Amino acid sequence: MIVGVPREIKADEYRVAMLPVGAEELTSAGHQVLIEAGAGQGSGIVDAQYASAGATIVDSAGEIWAEADMIVKVKEPQSSEWSLLRPDQVVFTYFHFAADESLTRAIVDSGITAIAYETLRDPRGGLPLLTPMSEVAGRMSIQEGAKFLERPQEGRGILLAGVPGVAPAEVAILGGGVVGSNAAKVAAGLGANVRILDVNLDRLRYLDDIMPPNVTTLYSDRHTIRESIERADLVIGAVLITGARAPRLVRRQDLGLMKTGSVIVDVAIDQGGCIETSRPTTHLHPTYVVDGVVHYCVTNMPGAVGRTSTYALCNVTLPYVLQLAKNGWRALAASDPGVAEGVNIDRGRVTNRAVAATFGLPYSPLDDRPHAPAATAAPPGAETEKADEPPWPGPMHNREPATVETDFHETHPPGRFMRWVTTNTKILMSTTTTTITRTSTNMKLRRHSKKRSSSTPRARFSWK
Repeated sequence: MIVGVPREIKADEYRVAMLPVGAEELTSAGHQVLIEAGAGQGSGIVDAQYASAGATIVDSAGEIWAEADMIVKVKEPQSSEWSLLRPDQVVFTYFHFAADESLTRAIVDSGITAIAYETLRDPRGGLPLLTPMSEVAGRMSIQEGAKFLERPQEGRGILLAGVPGVAPAEVAILGGGVVGSNAAKVAAGLGANVRILDVNLDRLRYLDDIMPPNVTTLYSDRHTIRESIERADLVIGAVLITGARAPRLVRRQDLGLMKTGSVIVDVAIDQGGCIETSRPTTHLHPTYVVDGVVHYCVTNMPGAVGRTSTYALCNVTLPYVLQLAKNGWRALAASDPGVAEGVNIDRGRVTNRAVAATFGLPYSPLDDRPHAPAATAAPPGAETEKADEPPWPGPMHNREPATVETDFHETHPPGRFMRWVTTNTKILMSTTTTTITRTSTNMKLRRHSKKRSSSTPRARFSWK
């Protein structure tokens, strides 16, 4: 496969979608890698490093778009790149479709397959390609908010940490996910009084356990939001509904409650923003003022710290790039439901329900798309069963009260064993004790029924 990495052209975007080690891994596997000249400059990576890793340095982006089977980027294709898109080409990048109807319709019309970093899931249901940039953006939100609270930046003239005898700033964080928790860590570390608002009580309990005493967790509703922004010097918008437009939690009239010179950093602007008065800005012109409140709504915040962000992003994207290049996206999506969730648009049809609902477009489930049969491929890092392996045990059944014994031969990869356990978790976690015995040739899993008492754990796994 020919894999292309064009230079990012979004305003003040300094990340690059591949490190030299990625080019080396791909070329070693027999693929061709095209890197646009200067693509890594913003992250401190020169063309010679890519060339020594086996990549071909190309002078123009047009040549890369014309030749590559798969384009790997950081940010969504810009309007000047839409004409370069080719039908049946795969583009692997952040798209954030719900925030941009023009982009969505352009990608639908182009005929490409759009695989979005931000909706791809791992086996645990997490968002592995969104998480590192959310960590960066969460930490940056406090850094930028502290800066724009300064009076020369039209802020209140507040030092986030305060000083002895003067109270620190009040910070309200809307959303307790990856962005919100990282923002809270930095703000609390600087000494600010922090409130985190979320609707997930289990998440709030977790945050309450791990956060320092100057962080308060609150259930998010209309009243607590209004109360929190009224007392806040800095408000962080950190809300995410995967693939969909962010909900508007702060309305235009709510700004009247806020202090003059207070600051809003809307990290959710990538998905349309969670503040009604938010609109996209750039690092060159990052802020504007509405009703005396400073708004910071840069859509590519991590791009300002290009080197940190590039390494954090490429650490998680490379395994997927390698598998996509090796097996093709269809085979990988067929074997890994999490990768399938990353496919937002396929050859003119919207395959992500949230994106389709946002713009009233027809939704076409990926499983319903006609395509030629493809060999099943393992997800990144997974092990595959060889033809000469012993038969793999099937799913367990709830056979009370019999003892269930299943053999796992030495030739079975450990990863498959753990996936088998995961598949049968509901049975294994019933009122039983499960013992896994390892011998020189196999492993035996025995599931014994027993009556539970108040002191008996719901399930116990032990290795022997």
